[in-house]
Amino acid sequence: MPLNRRKFLKKSAVTGAGVALAGAAAAPAAQAAESVAGGKAPKRYSLTVMGTTDLHGHVFNWDYFKDAEYTDKAGNAQGLARISTLVNEIREEKGRCNTLLLDAGDTIQGTPLTYYYAKVDPITAKGGPVHPMAQAMNAIGFDAAALGNHEFNYGIETLRKFESQCRFPLLGANALDAKTLKPAFPPYFIKKFHVPGAPAVKVAVLGLTNPGIAIWDKAYVQGKLTFPGLEEQAAKWVPKLRSMGADVVVVSAHSGSSGTSSYGDQLPYVENSAALVAQQVPGIDAILVGHAHVEIPELKVTNTATGKTVVLSEPLAYAERLSVFDVELVLEKGKWTVESVAASVRNSNSVADDPKITKLLKDEHDVVVAYVNQVVGTATETLTTVEARYKDAPIIDLITKVQEDVVKAALVGTSYASLPVIAQASPFSRTSEIPAGDVTIRDLSSLYVYDNTLVAKLMTGAQIRAYLEYSAQYFVQTAADATVDVEKLTNANSRPDYNYDYVSGLQYDIDIAQAAGSRIKNLTYNGAALDDAEQFVLAVNNYRANGGGAFPHVASATEVWAESTEIRTRIAEWVTAKGSLDPKEFASVDWKLTRDGTPVF
Repeated sequence: MPLNRRKFLKKSAVTGAGVALAGAAAAPAAQAAESVAGGKAPKRYSLTVMGTTDLHGHVFNWDYFKDAEYTDKAGNAQGLARISTLVNEIREEKGRCNTLLLDAGDTIQGTPLTYYYAKVDPITAKGGPVHPMAQAMNAIGFDAAALGNHEFNYGIETLRKFESQCRFPLLGANALDAKTLKPAFPPYFIKKFHVPGAPAVKVAVLGLTNPGIAIWDKAYVQGKLTFPGLEEQAAKWVPKLRSMGADVVVVSAHSGSSGTSSYGDQLPYVENSAALVAQQVPGIDAILVGHAHVEIPELKVTNTATGKTVVLSEPLAYAERLSVFDVELVLEKGKWTVESVAASVRNSNSVADDPKITKLLKDEHDVVVAYVNQVVGTATETLTTVEARYKDAPIIDLITKVQEDVVKAALVGTSYASLPVIAQASPFSRTSEIPAGDVTIRDLSSLYVYDNTLVAKLMTGAQIRAYLEYSAQYFVQTAADATVDVEKLTNANSRPDYNYDYVSGLQYDIDIAQAAGSRIKNLTYNGAALDDAEQFVLAVNNYRANGGGAFPHVASATEVWAESTEIRTRIAEWVTAKGSLDPKEFASVDWKLTRDGTPVF
């Protein structure tokens, strides 16, 4: 059966056909209500839909960057091995034949485990391994998963190979072939649930992915795939699913519920549009929400056209939570009708790992643990990101120095070789530390947790100034005489740390007493006031280069060079070549926070 299903999936991915698979065993007789005094009660059926999202390669409750069990202040646990236990409990409680298990995307990127099987021992190699996430999700018995934007980070070949290894469809109704404009992946999945003495309950799952892929992974998808808006494609497909006899329509959407976009007006489509889909598209009963990495046990949205309630739920990322939708149906005039939907989340810290999953993937886990613990150099002192959000930290200067060196070497012999190279970097983690002494791949990976690659963009002094002003919006306006609390100094307007940029090679002050837009002071290059007309080459990660964070000018700037090697790998190569990690070779104080000209620290 799995082989035939894989053949069908492969075919459906090419033709854009939906995936229709029949459910198996009949439901227990208890699901059909018996007669009561005064006549027969209508037949009822209870369906349970479980959902994960943003797994990001987390199979075990393990922190590869710390080489230890994962822990946090909230007591969360991570990993599909825990989710498997929760799923088993619910299947036991509800009857496996009355349950559906879905995922809302971002599966094959996010940990050294997923990096290793994409780049070090790639699944695309001849006779290569089966992806650990495919192994785990197959073993747990997922029914379908929506495509996330991070599915495209390693290119389409890796994604297609992963797809071929999954015994369930990867859905993306709004991931279209750029030439034919037909779905490049199955848009939907249909499963029948049998009820004794009654018609089968037909459940359709529509998968929607994120339009931002067109920006964030432009290098891989441009000219090959296009990603229209979720609302538009849901409005096209939901009526089709209803016309095919779907009694229940569930959407698995790799899109948050806030109605906002991180890429500004670069795309005419909303990034986080799950609630808009619920509001605008009639005929949806429930939406499994992804992408935003927030926990929403239950969100009720009223559909504008029908007045009906659509129930949304987003489980916390990294397999920390499992969303559970309880769908109650009643048979009226020979047709099943959804009577109610209720959603909740279950916490994976409440259970132990499923030994089946632990045993299945122990070898892959052990190989990756050994890989990340390889020593590549020696640090002369401890470097940490603890204060990197509000002080110019040497550990972030390491990133910019590596990026400058790589781009300078790449531009030798080109017409851009004489231009000054400056670099951008962000404080991704608040807890990263490179200890004095031996430096491992694990230490360096914890500094740069994303699989970003390097791009070189041509920018003017005026554009760099605007870029810095935009970045400085990250700080909360703080009066000169106010007490400074570093915990309340950053993340103005909920801007995440990864959307605050250092820029190396320049010197500047950020006056946080001033209003956003008027904070960059004393901006100089080589000791002189920055010339607005001067040209620079900005070494920038591909997320930012393609418009991530909506920083001004950079997305539209001329690209002079780009590569597919991860910045994290470049850092490891740089440290390996040097043999030592000495701040004297890369640290520089380029910026500081001030208030009315007086330094904050």
